Amino acid sequence: MEIKGTIKKISATVQISERFRKREFVVEYASNPDYPQPLQFEMVQDRCELLDPFQEGQQVEISFDLRGREWTNPQGQVKYFNTLQAWKLVAEKSSANPAAPKPAKTETGPIPQEQPGWLENETSDDLPF
Repeated sequence: MEIKGTIKKISATVQISERFRKREFVVEYASNPDYPQPLQFEMVQDRCELLDPFQEGQQVEISFDLRGREWTNPQGQVKYFNTLQAWKLVAEKSSANPAAPKPAKTETGPIPQEQPGWLENETSDDLPF
């Protein structure tokens, strides 16, 4: 899934266990500009560093997975939790990101349009049935 929004808050990386760490950030998502929604995302493990070049207030496009889990509390009640787990961040063109190099443009010219051999021999009165 992908959305575009403005980074509202970036938290520090938290070491949850010896082999697991995560970093949370909040993005203001405005599908309806009158009611912007603050959405909390997380990045885990080696993806935590992907947030380093970004700043609060910056426009980004986020690629993420929607994760869900079920938990039964000690009283036997079943609860459900959702997580937005980001795996890619791209700065929007309107916001300057000096750390991101601009790709070089290459001039390739027009791409020739090839036709299959059976189409070249077809006549206007030839019906397929």
